[in-house]
Amino acid sequence: MMILIAPDKFKGSLTALEAARAIGRGIKRSDPEAETILLPLADGGEGTVDAVIHATGGIKKEIIVSGPLGTPIKTYFGIIDSTHGPRTIHPTHDSQLMTHGSTAIIEMALASGLQLIPEEKRNPLLTTTYGTGELITAALDARCKRIIVGIGGSATNDAGMGMVQALGVKFYDKDNREQITGNGKDLKNIRRIDKSGLDPRIKDTEFVVASDVKNPLYGPEGAAHIYAPQKGATPEAVEELDKGLRNFAMVVKDDLDLDVASIPGSGAAGGLGAGLIVFTGAKIVYGIDLIMELVGFFEKARDADLVITGEGKIDEQSFFGKVISGVSGSAKKAGVPVVAVGGQVTVEEQDLKKHDIDLVYSLVDGVVAPDYAMQNAAKLLEDKTTQMYYRLKQIMDKT
Repeated sequence: MMILIAPDKFKGSLTALEAARAIGRGIKRSDPEAETILLPLADGGEGTVDAVIHATGGIKKEIIVSGPLGTPIKTYFGIIDSTHGPRTIHPTHDSQLMTHGSTAIIEMALASGLQLIPEEKRNPLLTTTYGTGELITAALDARCKRIIVGIGGSATNDAGMGMVQALGVKFYDKDNREQITGNGKDLKNIRRIDKSGLDPRIKDTEFVVASDVKNPLYGPEGAAHIYAPQKGATPEAVEELDKGLRNFAMVVKDDLDLDVASIPGSGAAGGLGAGLIVFTGAKIVYGIDLIMELVGFFEKARDADLVITGEGKIDEQSFFGKVISGVSGSAKKAGVPVVAVGGQVTVEEQDLKKHDIDLVYSLVDGVVAPDYAMQNAAKLLEDKTTQMYYRLKQIMDKT
């Protein structure tokens, strides 16, 4: 009997790997003979690099970059398709990374993410994606020929201006002065783009953006209006950012002859989607589909008797491009039943049947308070899985 454990993170409580381990411990307590495979997942946001490295035996490359407010931070990206096992590589060991043709996994949230800024300092007028550009440069230095950029969890609204400044692009205002801060506030000042200094290695590199966001760059459904308030923007700042994104699109169209404004996903991560499309030729794909392909989910699910997935909160949004939707759809194609566990569940169990979920259970069940569950998620997840194992066994026995 084999159980594939493939959860997303439980945001604010557990990483996807920690959640998978807790579920695995709960199963082993009830059935020491059960075989479990831990396959933590992500959808392009937080946890993407760790999930892919865990599943593929990739390399973690640590570097120092500029954080979203410009201060240096220590971060990392992943390299897969190499002969190295899973381990951490330090900057002084770059010679070990020369794996021509490898794929880099970059998580923009690890360089330009909202979780890197205290709540009182969040302001997308002042944040930049420069550090994400530095991660890309490091991936190019490692001779990666394919770069996957997960763009969930951003603190930014700069249309990728900071990112491409790190890659050699220059922006000028109406007085021909270079705009050097590369943040959301600068967007409205751009009048000219000089991409002659863009890193030449980019043209020989495939870029893929992992995202579930399909918003356009600007307007009522654009990056500023939909997402900037979550990043600390006031109503006045939202209008200023939207104006800046409109200006960015206009200058791109005039200087580079590319109409990026209405491309689905160009508004992802405060317009970083647009910047990657314009300057790297990136294509945008659903993050969960890409990650599941990278980690070989379907092949592993096909050999399983049961798949367990989950996330911190299971609601209607869980079934639109998120981990649970990807897992349930793929597992159904493989003919394998699916169980979902959430810190909180706001969807009725009978409604989950249409989403190919056979059973759902929650850590917050009317007895356990949400705050307590957040602080004790691992123990509760382990205990609850042990308690539910009889029902899990019933589901497996029916297949």
